[in-house]
Amino acid sequence: MDTKSLTIRTLVSSLASSSDQTRLAALRHLRRTSNEDPAARPLISAAGAVPLLASALYSPSHSIQEHAAATVLNLSISDRLPLLSCPALLPALAHILSRHATSSAPSAVQSVAATLHSLLAVVAEFRPTVGAKPEILRALISIMSDPDSLTRTIKDALKASFGIALYPPSRTALVRLGAVPVLFALVAKDKDGKRKVGIIEDATAVIAQIAGCEESEDAFLKVSGVSRLAMMLCSESGNCSLRTKENAVAALLNLVRYGSERVVGEVKNKVASLDGISYVQEHGSPKGKSKAVAFFKLLLDGGSSAEIAQDLYPVHSD
Repeated sequence: MDTKSLTIRTLVSSLASSSDQTRLAALRHLRRTSNEDPAARPLISAAGAVPLLASALYSPSHSIQEHAAATVLNLSISDRLPLLSCPALLPALAHILSRHATSSAPSAVQSVAATLHSLLAVVAEFRPTVGAKPEILRALISIMSDPDSLTRTIKDALKASFGIALYPPSRTALVRLGAVPVLFALVAKDKDGKRKVGIIEDATAVIAQIAGCEESEDAFLKVSGVSRLAMMLCSESGNCSLRTKENAVAALLNLVRYGSERVVGEVKNKVASLDGISYVQEHGSPKGKSKAVAFFKLLLDGGSSAEIAQDLYPVHSD
């Protein structure tokens, strides 16, 4: 056994110590090593670190939480399988997230949210598992609605929520748990009259995803969601980024795809200006352009929701 492997095994064995001081010293080394040396990540997992890291997330010590969560995040970048196969990990992540306002270290909350994003963005098979954990969904929504949450943590919670919403059944769960008003609150102006572009882009990306379920219609109408999305496409909304406008188009189209004729009429009535759609069609990404073209068909040709759905979403894709 080489020196690196031996050192890592020694550090991992220290995670089982009853001494917080010993565990914390080992976690600091593992965090640094897993960050600086990608080749060490599988060695750390192979030494049995993942269940011990999960256990460390329950520690009342903020320092232990912080370093354990950061190490898990580092492992999630390139050594995901040991994390996914550890049954103790997901409850431990939920534990940190659900206590974000009370006993969890803020940095640990951010690392855990980022870990979920890292796993969900790449491993599609993990999305149903996370989506079936209402405590995680509630915690993410709570983080996004908490005025004391750090901007970086909110962004990671949004990205994790986006990954969850890529699995269609989870969209319904997010809507029922109250995600829609929280997400639209994030795109509103802050107290100083400004809005954080990155937050708005990430929030509208999640909005676009969860619009893709039947339950979204009532939730969106209750918060004037159609009107607020339409405002993002008006020429006066020059402060909306191209990505935000693309997300607004995608959200409205998803509402049409899954909604009733009531929401189709609402979309047609509210989207009075075509400037934003034209801008997306001309400057957007390939997906954004295709959705803008389909949106023009809805507004100008009077295409039905079924026709638009067929144009935008072939049966074999989501």
